[in-house]
Amino acid sequence: MRVLGVDPGLTRCGVGVVEGVPGRPCSLVAYYVIYTDPADELPLRLLHLDTELTRLVAEHRPRSVAVERVFSQHNVRTVMGTAQASAIAVLAGARAGLPVQTYTPSEVKAAVTGSGQADKAQMMSMVTRLLRLAEPPRPADAADALALAICHIWRGGTRARLAAAAAGAVRQRAAARLPAARPDGARRAGRPGSKRQGGT
Repeated sequence: MRVLGVDPGLTRCGVGVVEGVPGRPCSLVAYYVIYTDPADELPLRLLHLDTELTRLVAEHRPRSVAVERVFSQHNVRTVMGTAQASAIAVLAGARAGLPVQTYTPSEVKAAVTGSGQADKAQMMSMVTRLLRLAEPPRPADAADALALAICHIWRGGTRARLAAAAAGAVRQRAAARLPAARPDGARRAGRPGSKRQGGT
């Protein structure tokens, strides 16, 4: 399974593409950092981010997209930019018809290092080790994006199977509740041959 992970940011947006299956080592496909100029107007920055993410999705053809879930911070301006970038990433995946999953930083840390409290250095070290890289991916935004992709491969596969099973159970219950078709084919409302009178 190929996953495109996105560590959203308005000035720096990390993108990592990883292949693998749950429970097995993953392999690196590519990683990038998309930059936007803080001096530019917001619409131009968001447009550039959208253009680049759309291009990368089309180029690498992932089966799904994983995006870091935005959480509350003290710096409202920072979290607003992150939320806007996150929405663009989700949109890029949805536009391509791909499933998009979001993960909190703690979920990603726990999946990659075994601890939801891991620091940046531990995350960088584990991503380098898990992908068998000669040197750590830099900047940290790229490493975080790769960690998101790894997290989705290892946890998202199980989550997707559980979601599919739950959806199947719901469909079965809904089908069991449907009334049987009436043998005479009569409709419940209205009388055969009756006409609705129009107003003037």
